[in-house]
Parts: sequence; structure tokens; C-alpha cells
Amino acid sequence: MAPAATAKNFRWSSQGDASTLDPHGQNESFTNGMNGLVYEYLVARGKDYSIGPALATSWKNTSPTTWVFTLRKGVRFHDGSPLTVEDVIFSFERAKFASGTFKLYANQTGVARKVDEHTIEFTTPIPNPVMLETVNSIYIMSKKWCEKNNVVKPQDFANKEETFAVRNAMGTGPYKLVTFEPGVKTLHVKNKDWWGVRDKFYEGNVETVEYRPITNPVTRMAAVKSGEVDFVLDPPVQDVPRMREDSALKVWEGGEIRVIMLGFDQERDELLYSDVKGKNPFKDVRVRKALYQALDVNAIKTQVMRGLSVPTGLALMDPKGAGVPAAMEKRLPYDPAAAKKLLAEAGYPNGFSFTMHCPNDRYVNDEKICVAAAGMWARIGVNAKIETMSKTLYFPKILKRDASAFMSGWGGGSSDAMFILKPCLHSRNTMGAGDANYGNFKNDEVDRLIDAAEGEMDAAKRQDMINRAVQIVQDEVLVIPLHRQVIPWVSRKGVTVVHRPNNILWLPWVKVP
Repeated sequence: MAPAATAKNFRWSSQGDASTLDPHGQNESFTNGMNGLVYEYLVARGKDYSIGPALATSWKNTSPTTWVFTLRKGVRFHDGSPLTVEDVIFSFERAKFASGTFKLYANQTGVARKVDEHTIEFTTPIPNPVMLETVNSIYIMSKKWCEKNNVVKPQDFANKEETFAVRNAMGTGPYKLVTFEPGVKTLHVKNKDWWGVRDKFYEGNVETVEYRPITNPVTRMAAVKSGEVDFVLDPPVQDVPRMREDSALKVWEGGEIRVIMLGFDQERDELLYSDVKGKNPFKDVRVRKALYQALDVNAIKTQVMRGLSVPTGLALMDPKGAGVPAAMEKRLPYDPAAAKKLLAEAGYPNGFSFTMHCPNDRYVNDEKICVAAAGMWARIGVNAKIETMSKTLYFPKILKRDASAFMSGWGGGSSDAMFILKPCLHSRNTMGAGDANYGNFKNDEVDRLIDAAEGEMDAAKRQDMINRAVQIVQDEVLVIPLHRQVIPWVSRKGVTVVHRPNNILWLPWVKVP
């Protein structure tokens, strides 16, 4: 391994901040990425996005429902204490109490048992064909640290619970937390005792990391242009062509494993935020189709996303990666006249009104997309009032199902369809399924197909079940898929990063001149 360049300070920014430092508190990609500086998984994704060793050096599937992982030796937490099998078991059990979708993944890994000081056995309730990706969802914490600081259970994020783990962190990862000032600044310093330094996983030269959220896009871009920051995760899409021509900057681009969708409350008999009383128009598939066909996604792509989106008709992060036939990748046609006809058939010839809640600092041009959708719906007589807010307020709100209509994005991890089918499109249960089904819909056949596919080890049979479930979601318009994001990053010239489809910046690979 070539010696790293002189250690440097790295300053970076984006529009939002980490929602919590509790690694089992909120499953949101940016928050997960920030927590990934401190905490680690048993396995990790490489530069090519394939899964390889991390805190576990090897694993084997010894029976259809049994997996055995070997822990890396010599790993220590930031407080100097050694990583133990007990810490791993504790972390997976802790995540089972999470209020978000971590509970689902922890339950899918089954029951963990200590074999010896460096070996853990997981027994799953049913065969898990994507076990490694599931394990790649649960960060490992120190059992003693959690007990000492009274955070044995995860933060109740939906109810905005404050705990020691929300603003403090202590893991085994490549960087140690120095300070966390939400909305202002977060500081990390390199963990010189990280096992990845010893085992040649650290290839960069970043010694200290300063993150500063800057909500105003003009201010954010002025900061990278002036050299005040070295890197911006989310430059305004309208500025990308100009940045490509700027010799002082470098634009890094690639598609993201994420789908952006609009969803609706399909459970309540009367909506919370609507002028329709005594019934819920979103329970009628004709209304959902009308709203779908009133949306011109190509206009959203060209005018709002400035070309940096891939319109889709599927509620999947990566249809090709999910193995779904290309023929299924089609949308209902944009047709305002057909939409008006559907509304009239459903009993709303003059339309109706409702409020749609959206984040304004999470997805690319999230607020602008919602405003554009409202304008398109207005043309068919539907009045959507748009209320936007920071993701720190938005996610607790929709986790509590306190919305009639909302924007949702899902991805940043595996391309496998199960990682959106089970958390987002299955009905809710006590084991974590449907935790991100914010519209609270329930389709019995979709549930049956997802449950069957979840434990099916025959690849062809599993794919058939996934395709059939996806088709029903599409036909019933359980959500309205819009597009997959194409993600540009921008840095000062000379800064090198690795752009991966999870849209997470991995600091141990960053080099600053």
C-alpha cells in the first residue's frame, strides 16, 4: 500500500443534517452515512458496491436457516474496549426495538447465539436469500456504553425522544465524534487505532472532518467556489452545467439506487387534511389513477430536475438490479382528460382539496417537485396545498401517519426488491414489515406474495413472486412512482472521492490536496 499523503482537514456540506446519532434511531440514508463514520456493520460495500468483510472477516451458510460469522480480531471501540460477540448480539437485539425499519431487518436476521469468543451463529425464522444485505443494515454498538448511558433501547424517533445516543456516539469506525451541534456543525477526528488502517482499508488522507449544513443553495455553492468548503453533496441541479465548465471545480456524477414516490393515506375513513368529509377519496383506485395520469413526469424531469432523473412506473429503487422484466418499466400515460374522467366516475367531478406534506431538505428538489405536482393537479380541479418542512420534522410526522398525502423516497442500500417490498409496500405488522408504508394500505395478495418470496431460495420462483407483487402495486397505484435520481456531487479541484450509487460519501477514501 502506498503511503497516504499528508493528513488534511476536510470540510463538506449539504442542505440537511443528520436526524439523530442513534444508529438504530432513524433509517435515512444521509443519517446512516453520517453514523457510518463512527459505527460499522459486520459486512461492508466496496468501491464496486459488492459486499465484503468489515467487522466480520468471513461467513458461511451452514443450513437453510443458519449463518455463521467470524469476527475480526483486534477490533476496539473508541473508548479502547474490545469488540466482543456479546456486543454484536446486543446490537441486533437492540435494533429489534427500533421504531423505524431497522426492526424489520433485525428480525429478519433471526436469533444470534455465541459460538465462541470470535464466532456468532444467526438462526433465521425462514431462509433468507439476501442475508448479507440484511446484516448490512444493523450498526454494531458497545453493550457496556449503552448500559452506562441508559440507551439500551433505541431512540423513539417518531416521538422525538431525546437520549444520550441522539447527540453522542461511540463505535469502532474510522472516525471519532468530537462535537455534534444539530443544524450548525459536526466534527470528527480520525480514529488512528481503526482496524481499517492496519488492514489497509484507509486510502485517503482526511484527519479531521468538519460538516456544516447550509440550507441555502446559493450560499452552499458560494462556499465551495470560494474554498470555504471542499465538497458539496447536493449542488443545485440547475447549476451543474455551469459547474462542469468551471476549472476550479470537479463534478462527480452517477445514478442513485433510490425511487422518489408520492403516497396517500388509504386507511382512514376520513382524511385528516381535506375538504372531503365522511369518506376518503384516496381509497378509490380511480382517484389515485387520476392523480397519477395528471402528472407530467417528463416536464418534472426537464424543468425541475434539469434532466437529472430517470422517470419510472415502478416502485423499485433499481428495476434492473431487482431482476424485473424491462417490459414492466412503463408508466400510465400522461392524460389530464382521462384523469378528469376518472375523478368524475369516482364522484368528484369538481375535484377536491387536500394537504400534501413534503420535506424541503432531503431529496433533490423535493419541495419544487411537490409544488410542480400541485400545479399539475390544479389543471384537473384538484387543489393540493403544499406544506414543506425540514426532514427532522417531516420524518417523525409521516412515521406517525400524520399526513393525507406525502412525498417518499426509498433506497440507498440494496437493489433487491425485497428491500422496498417488505418495509414500504407490505401492510404493517409487529415484526417491522410496513414500517415505511406511510399510506397504511393493505393488499392481501401483495402481502402473500412478499411473504412467500421473502423465504424462497429458488431464484426463478422468487423472481416470479416479486414480479407479480410489483405488478399489483403498479395496477392498484398503491403509490405513484416518479423517478430515480441521478446524483451530482461537486468538489474543489484536486479533491478525490468515490461516487457510489448509495449517495453516501465514504471518508476513508477521500483525498484532499
